[in-house]
Formats: sequence, structure tokens, C-alpha cells
Amino acid sequence: MQNITIWHNPRCSKSRQALALLEGVGITPKVVKYLENPPTTTELEATLKQLQCGPAQLVRRGEAVFKTLTLSEKNSDQEWIKAMVNNPIIIERPIIICDDRAVIGRPPENIYGLLEPLERS
Repeated sequence: MQNITIWHNPRCSKSRQALALLEGVGITPKVVKYLENPPTTTELEATLKQLQCGPAQLVRRGEAVFKTLTLSEKNSDQEWIKAMVNNPIIIERPIIICDDRAVIGRPPENIYGLLEPLERS
């Protein structure tokens, strides 16, 4: 079976649900508590490619920290990425990564789209 990683925040109910969903289908993912061990710029760029989205789409705009930042659609991708690396709380969660693909587990059922190809192999 492929290696599966979850960027996890144990205080987030959706993140806990996603982890339970993975474990419920017999997968023990590598758990990365991304608030304690934030992704590097390189890791975040790779994950954005796997998610097939831009950095502005991965930001939790409702977070208090986000409201203190001066980010807007006028900012560059690199500025969005730097803000996420420096303030990992604004990264949408959870993110589940498998090989060259990833999904945001919000809602947790999004994970099934990532798992279906595994079941066929």
C-alpha cells in the first residue's frame, strides 16, 4: 500500500473525522501535526501541485490570524505561501497526501476520491 500522510490538527473536528475515516478503512497514515511542524515552502509548493490549486485557495480566511494579515488577491503566490509557512493555522485542514495526489478532507468524505484508485491497484 502507498504511504499516506495527513496534515492533522487534533483540535479540529474535521481533521479528527478524516483520521478516523482513514483508520476505519485500515489505513494508518503518517500523522503530521502541521501546527507544531509547519511545512516548508518546498513542501507547501509540492502539496499545492498535488492538490491542483493555488495558494489563495488553501487559506482559512476566517482565522483571526488571517484577518491581521494584509493578503488579497493582488498578492503573489509566493506571498501567500510565505504567509502559510509563517502562520500554519491559516492552512486549510486536514490535507491527505498519497504519492502524487492530495485532497483537502473537508468534508472528510473527500478522502474517498483519493482512496478509490488504491482499491483498484
